[in-house]
Amino acid sequence: MKKLLILALMLLPMFGWGQSAAVKKIMLMAREDNRTMQHLDILCNRFGGRPAGSDACDNASEWAMRCFEEWGYEVHLEKAGELSVGFNRGGWWGQMTGEENMHLHFATPSFTAGTKGPQRGHVVIEPRTQEQVNRVKHQLKGSWVLLNGHNRGWSFGYGKKWDALREKIIASNAEAEKWNREHAGEDGEKKHIDDDTAPLFYNQMVEAGVLGFVQKGSVPICALYDRDVIGEKIPFDSLPTVPNIILDEHQFDHIYRMAKERRNVQLEFDVRNYFKLGPVAYNNVVATMKGSKYPDEYVVVGAHIDAFDVATGGVDCGSGVSAVMEAARMIAESGAKPERSIIFILFAAEEFGLLGSQAWLKAHPEMHDKISNMFNRDGGPLPYLGFSAPKSLVKEYEKISEPIRELYPQYEFKIQELKPRKLPTRLGGNDASSFAVKGIPTLQMYEWQDPMGYGFEYHEIWHTERDTYQKSIAEYQEQAATALAIMVLGTANLDKKLPRDEVYLP
Repeated sequence: MKKLLILALMLLPMFGWGQSAAVKKIMLMAREDNRTMQHLDILCNRFGGRPAGSDACDNASEWAMRCFEEWGYEVHLEKAGELSVGFNRGGWWGQMTGEENMHLHFATPSFTAGTKGPQRGHVVIEPRTQEQVNRVKHQLKGSWVLLNGHNRGWSFGYGKKWDALREKIIASNAEAEKWNREHAGEDGEKKHIDDDTAPLFYNQMVEAGVLGFVQKGSVPICALYDRDVIGEKIPFDSLPTVPNIILDEHQFDHIYRMAKERRNVQLEFDVRNYFKLGPVAYNNVVATMKGSKYPDEYVVVGAHIDAFDVATGGVDCGSGVSAVMEAARMIAESGAKPERSIIFILFAAEEFGLLGSQAWLKAHPEMHDKISNMFNRDGGPLPYLGFSAPKSLVKEYEKISEPIRELYPQYEFKIQELKPRKLPTRLGGNDASSFAVKGIPTLQMYEWQDPMGYGFEYHEIWHTERDTYQKSIAEYQEQAATALAIMVLGTANLDKKLPRDEVYLP
């Protein structure tokens, strides 16, 4: 017994030295071999935009799985759900001709129709009443219809539920038009005709042979997806057949004025949007490093691999995926033997409503109570500046985070005491909220500032055409990956799981 005690005392320093050696190796890789931007380059510039259901998303997932395998993780693709159809985006081009020539700046939402090759046609301003439809019915065929309203990135609605809404507005507009005609000149007052819900006479215009619809959008252009195709799971044979163009608001206003003045203006678009037969599965990439002491307790690290394809998803969420993957590589190649299991998950279909994270939690209810913390990166390419730790673990996290301050003193990484919050009851804007509503700690390092003054503005990029590789800041990304590796490994090696009564109020 005495010999066993002596052996145990001898092994304790060796174990502690082993973990210290792993952190030192992570620090060395951070200085000399940080590959965060290499991962991002492949993700954005070899695969591109990655909506769930696209070949690009599937290819990126296969590549990520291969990387995790090379680093020694147990990894698999875990089905999270399926879509009724898939979607792949090609190129898009447009021009205005006639009295003036102009290259057109535009985009289309994902899961919407493309053109039938280059299609040129005249311009018609959208009719808002049946009487107005009748006045332009012979002009609709072969036209591009300028819609009222301002597009915020979504496709306009169609189908039965939208038909019912449009019928109500059409009836109201007809009454308003009749009243305005009968009371013209009496006191100058007119009843309002709805000019926002568009396209109001969608079915009639499609049947008349319009080439497509054009609506103004703010710059930079935001292009999301068709919620009916995704949410209602519209089958292949019922997909939309005419394009939904979101045009630069400045160009739109100029074209609209020309059309109103009945000047010669022609628009030509070539939009290569392609569908594939469903059902099409979307998958989470799940990579696990087994814990050496508590294999059935977990630290989860996540980011979402899907991204909108109007750009290449460099920020949302390439900045998360690349940092998470590099953190995984650093931990694996450091030789670390974490006490708890670490699970890296690249979630699918976050942009369609946190579908991947919800599916993973639904599939693994037995693990909920055993998750110490869920780290998630989905806030853009900013550096980590600190962490709010439960009161009983502040000192431990001060020690864990010392290497971050040593490597990156310019960011002054701070540990502060966490103030518990109410348990959330609703999903929020990222995958961490799927875990939070289950009562799982989701303490994140905060990243609220651009401390070096690169001029980063998240809402300029978020879901827009500017979400590219170049918008991620290498200095910040490399720090974030290193901080993740150190904090995740440290959390996995704590003497206890994060105390939930210090995270959420009773």
